[in-house]
Amino acid sequence: MVTERAYAKINLALHVTGQRADGYHQLDSLVVFAGIGDVIHAERADFLRLEITGPQAAHLPVSPDNLVLRAARSMAARAAITLDKHLPVASGLGGGSADAAATLRALARLTGRPLPQPADLLALGADVPVCMGQRPVRMQGVGEVITPAPALPDCSLLLVNPGLALHTPAVFNALTQKFNPPMPAIPSFANLHKFTTWLADQRNDLEAPATGIAREIAEVKAALAAQTGCLLARMSGSGATCFGVFATAAQAETARTKIMAQQPNWWLAVGPLLS
Repeated sequence: MVTERAYAKINLALHVTGQRADGYHQLDSLVVFAGIGDVIHAERADFLRLEITGPQAAHLPVSPDNLVLRAARSMAARAAITLDKHLPVASGLGGGSADAAATLRALARLTGRPLPQPADLLALGADVPVCMGQRPVRMQGVGEVITPAPALPDCSLLLVNPGLALHTPAVFNALTQKFNPPMPAIPSFANLHKFTTWLADQRNDLEAPATGIAREIAEVKAALAAQTGCLLARMSGSGATCFGVFATAAQAETARTKIMAQQPNWWLAVGPLLS
């Protein structure tokens, strides 16, 4: 059996810079991954099959359109795949894309077959190419332009979702201004304070339309920002998950405990920013 991790994708900043004639949006985003996520297990079998387990399995029924199955079919794989689902579904954490990328890596190891070409990765989803490497990058275009980011300071991320699935097309449809300034060049950061100060000057252009659809996002962000040690609170991706940046895991865990006591039905998880 082969095992691959599918870590949560976090958009520390997400600038929407345009929309192409085919409807796809142009993005400029600083993408990182947190040490929190799903797990893919794959082993050889006579035919392709998928089982979904884990605490979030009930929210993701097996269907032919599941990205794990689509990824496996792109490699013509015959394998028994188990998705151990921990990330909330449709939560702005790139879970489906991360699962697809982990599936491709697992099947390449299992079968010895080459990974799909970049264009085929993009056909599975705009976030699949960036999820293949699971390292900090600047992602531009519709997801096809990926540039390694400078080294980022160590920190811990607290992820909080109010129990809402928020579908990306609805958020983009609610975005009224689709031609916005890109990010400036990403500098090198001497310390975490300089990093979060720079981040605070950036944006997630989807945060306002997402909050218009789900007002709970503003409540989540405010709860994070109120925690001792939170250096920055922002929504990730198209929501509804928000993240808080903390200097240490202990600070992030303390904040998680406090928020959980107030909101026991919210989903919360702490993990390091992966470098």
